[in-house]
Amino acid sequence: MVTLGALSAFGPLSIDMYLPALPSMTRSFGSTASLTQLTLTACLAGLALGQMYAGPASDALGRKRPLLFGVALYAVASVLCLVAPSVYVLIAMRFVQGIGGAAGIVIARAMVRDLRSGVEAARMFSTLMLVNGLAPILAPLIGGQILRIASWRLVFVVLAGIGFALLAAASRLPETLPAERRRPGSIRTETVGALRTLVSDRAFVGRAMGCGLGFAAMFAYISGSPFVLQDIYGVSPQTFSLLFGINALGLALTNQLNGRIVGRVAPERLLTFGLSAAASGGVGLLAVVASGRLGMVAVLACLFVVVCSLGFVMPNATALALTNHPHEAGTASALLGVFQFAVGALAAPLVGIGGAHTALPMGLVIALLGTMALLSQRIVPSARRRAI
Repeated sequence: MVTLGALSAFGPLSIDMYLPALPSMTRSFGSTASLTQLTLTACLAGLALGQMYAGPASDALGRKRPLLFGVALYAVASVLCLVAPSVYVLIAMRFVQGIGGAAGIVIARAMVRDLRSGVEAARMFSTLMLVNGLAPILAPLIGGQILRIASWRLVFVVLAGIGFALLAAASRLPETLPAERRRPGSIRTETVGALRTLVSDRAFVGRAMGCGLGFAAMFAYISGSPFVLQDIYGVSPQTFSLLFGINALGLALTNQLNGRIVGRVAPERLLTFGLSAAASGGVGLLAVVASGRLGMVAVLACLFVVVCSLGFVMPNATALALTNHPHEAGTASALLGVFQFAVGALAAPLVGIGGAHTALPMGLVIALLGTMALLSQRIVPSARRRAI
């Protein structure tokens, strides 16, 4: 479970560790905040597109071979990010890094579905997200300390080392999808058939949208908060790392609370509660930054609500979406991930449109995504909501 949690943490590992360095990276390359944020977008786009190969490939070939290939690609791409001579090269290498890391994210979820379903899957996803949740706590703290002794390039030395370590750990994982349960035929043909099945399922689509839009709201926070807190409110990279870690700790705690009560409270109710909290926090944040009077403490409180709400959203939405699709678990997991990271990739640069001296774009994007995530649950058939 520790290895699966670490593999599913490629997203926060790849993004959160260098968040404190975004302003200094912008100055290092002589670029703009929006252009530097494209390194986030490129990584998110790679994480999204990579899952569309890794998920179906794992359904057809088994989990281990696509997993090992992806983790190896991630480690090599991290080395290439280290030596990038310009922001444009870094953007390209971050895209490749995302493609490699996607395998860990999508296949870890599929391996959980191979082993559990329903409430048990939701509980296991909560446990997995506890391990996963340590990444956004530790990564920015490590990144902030790295900036005390070296430039942002050392961050990618650490990421490369993590990649090679996880490659060794993944090689020792058992195969959870035996040959008789794999989908025969070409990957392309099977992928098209599986996708057709998934997109025709209103329950899957509704939960995928709730999960993806909520996840994208967090990426809007991830992309915008370094500039808002450091450039507008004047906190240091180390203080930013501490504040970011507090939010991540809150997320880890709500994950565990969800895991403890999911057997007594229906996953659907916990999901609705989480989405309502995300929408409320986002709307509150927009009101705070639009007024310009309540200061950083109010901003931090609203962001804390948005981030913590995902502890109820992510495990329950994922478990509910995958429950009725055991034979397409890899493809279904990939489609969930594609939507999450694709919307996140679109949201990340939008928060920087107003420059590094206004928090209004971040507040508007988070409020819009949180509200849309809550409304998306109306797509789920009411009979299905009552039954779970």
